[in-house]
Amino acid sequence: MLPEALERAVFGMYATHALHLADTHGVLRFLLGRDGTSAAEMAAALDLDEETLTRLLIALDALALVESTPSGYRLPDSMAPFVDPASPRHIGGFVHHLVHGAAARMPVLDDYLRRGKAAVDAALPPPFDTIYATEQSTAAFLHAMWQLSFSVSGELAALAGLEETTHLIDVGGAGGAFAVAALERAPHLRATVYDLPQVEPHLAATVAERGLGERLGFVAGDFLRDDQLPAGDCFAFGYILSDWTDETCLALLSKAYRACSPGGRVLVMERLFDEDRRGPLATAVMNLSMHVETQGRHRTATEYTGLLARAGWTDSRVARSSQDKHLVVAHKP
Repeated sequence: MLPEALERAVFGMYATHALHLADTHGVLRFLLGRDGTSAAEMAAALDLDEETLTRLLIALDALALVESTPSGYRLPDSMAPFVDPASPRHIGGFVHHLVHGAAARMPVLDDYLRRGKAAVDAALPPPFDTIYATEQSTAAFLHAMWQLSFSVSGELAALAGLEETTHLIDVGGAGGAFAVAALERAPHLRATVYDLPQVEPHLAATVAERGLGERLGFVAGDFLRDDQLPAGDCFAFGYILSDWTDETCLALLSKAYRACSPGGRVLVMERLFDEDRRGPLATAVMNLSMHVETQGRHRTATEYTGLLARAGWTDSRVARSSQDKHLVVAHKP
């Protein structure tokens, strides 16, 4: 037998793909609320090949993603919020991105090890030019980011304390996951998502769906090239700074500082490394993903507070959520 850690590493590829298949073909959704269902019953109900489904379920059972009982397969209660498409914690979109987006880029690590990222990527377009290249790729990315962010955003908005905030600027806010969560928890608040023009129709659909009207606006721009950000009294960077180098992060935080009204704040929401950089696991593996998908990396809380101080922000504090994404808050005097 392989050591447990080595076994997990060797067969991790199969685990991710098995989870993706089960989500895509409705297997996990079918098991919601059922005490036990046979592979034959599921295959007939979902119009799937019974032998392939049986093998898939056996693998999912070995991975503890489903449970085999005398009456058939069932879903562990702890799994339900993450595999139910109606749940804000559903991870199907994120897993789809891992399988069809991130995994396709992972082989480039071999070249990075041999030649370095700068040399390998020299002739490539900027990463978000590729991500936003088509309507389909834009929609898939925004869907994945919503699923990754919306559930925890409500908790982060509460941790931020938005009672005194009047105008939130969600920088690179994509589909508006944090802005929407903040607006739903602060009835007095107005928010603006500032992002590339391709995002606007997707945000407009969210505004209509959520009935947010004029409370949630959009400003098209490129935060790398624009000299100024829209003015506000609170600036949110959610899963943004981890996409970029320290130099770019410092430039973005400095632009936010200049655009922020006196007494305002900045909210940095990211996965955080432990200070010894030995974990958590999700942060460590996504740090590798940042290397191949973006120009950035994940950081410790101390590294973020250092960048904030260099940009002029003061009185930094760290607030940790119950999930993978945490909050670093700082103030403008």
